[in-house]
Amino acid sequence: MAQVALETESTLTDRFQTTVPSSVRQALHLGKKDKIKYAIQADGSVVISRAETPKNDPVLGEFLSFIARDMQVHPERLEPLSASMRDSVNALVEGVEIDLDAPLLDEDE
Repeated sequence: MAQVALETESTLTDRFQTTVPSSVRQALHLGKKDKIKYAIQADGSVVISRAETPKNDPVLGEFLSFIARDMQVHPERLEPLSASMRDSVNALVEGVEIDLDAPLLDEDE
């Protein structure tokens, strides 16, 4: 059995939420909005680790910055969406219905 360096516990709320104990946050170097990865072992134990955040794509970031600068420097180049482009977008989402008030499914919570 693996040697335990730290053992702590937390409580689940009615919505199955919990607070990550400060000792765990410190050990994993977690900050607000960081993600946690859960690995369930064959014996039922769970290993919690810090999820690696995907690195931002530097090319995409530079491209978006370029677009933002160009829009600020040359606002005269901005054009409203054409009727044909609006029709194309409408065709893409035709028949798609979304109920923003519908409760989330268990697997989505």
